[in-house]
Amino acid sequence: MTIQIDPVRRNLKFHLPADKVTNWNPAGVHVTQFYNTLSIFFPAGERFFIQSVRNYRDKISDPHLKKQISAFIGQEGFHTREHEDYNEALVEAGLPVKGMDNLVVRLLNRVQKRPKALQLATTVALEHLTAILGDTVLCDPDLLKGCDPHFAAIWKWHAIEETEHKAVCFDAYEEVFGSGLKAYSMRVFAFIVANFIFFSLFYPFYARMVQKSGGLFNIRGWLTSLNFQFGKPGVLRRIIPAWFDFFRPSFHPWMHDNRQYLAQAEALVEEVAGFQNEQAGQAA
Repeated sequence: MTIQIDPVRRNLKFHLPADKVTNWNPAGVHVTQFYNTLSIFFPAGERFFIQSVRNYRDKISDPHLKKQISAFIGQEGFHTREHEDYNEALVEAGLPVKGMDNLVVRLLNRVQKRPKALQLATTVALEHLTAILGDTVLCDPDLLKGCDPHFAAIWKWHAIEETEHKAVCFDAYEEVFGSGLKAYSMRVFAFIVANFIFFSLFYPFYARMVQKSGGLFNIRGWLTSLNFQFGKPGVLRRIIPAWFDFFRPSFHPWMHDNRQYLAQAEALVEEVAGFQNEQAGQAA
């Protein structure tokens, strides 16, 4: 592919208001907890991604790709830190996040006992999933309209950076393993298994999060969630074509050219700087 986007490390702190962690989205508790449940997976997942690509960094000969890998690791490190803070706010709100995080950690520790090639293929697979989910946030401003600005900003930031680095691990994988039948088969196998495991964990976690928030028997809330996921806006429905594109032998992440949304980064950085100034003013 001719598109080359260099990831940018942005050391941003979002100062999430802990008292709003269960009601930051005006669409209601079911949509709020959909996002919150995603956050549970990020710290352990991103530490796994970092290690899986570090395993092969010495085998990368392209200096530009090496630079992109370093930036990818930096971005994922900042994501881990901010989502750890996010998840701690969920814990303080009485949500059973620690047990869920421990389950994800144990699962990924088991994956790390598998061949390193499979670990990198799993990272490539999950990076595609996070990139296409992030694209829904960037292409539809209404998804975060009316939300608490701190929470809206962290999700937009994460989506921007997932977009910036969406091809880094894929390119590393192809440099090390090529694009032949064996490499293709391994990444597709990893994609199928990783998606199956992720969603088999996500939905039980999500139901538990909603239950602890008092919304388990709220039929209207579940209908709102169903519409959010599969109706309109349909954040999962909309990713289906891009999800299936991963099965193409000729697939590359930048075949989905959404780099125009990266122009949102500058305004976002300024907005988050305002949060930091606000926090400093409150501490004074």
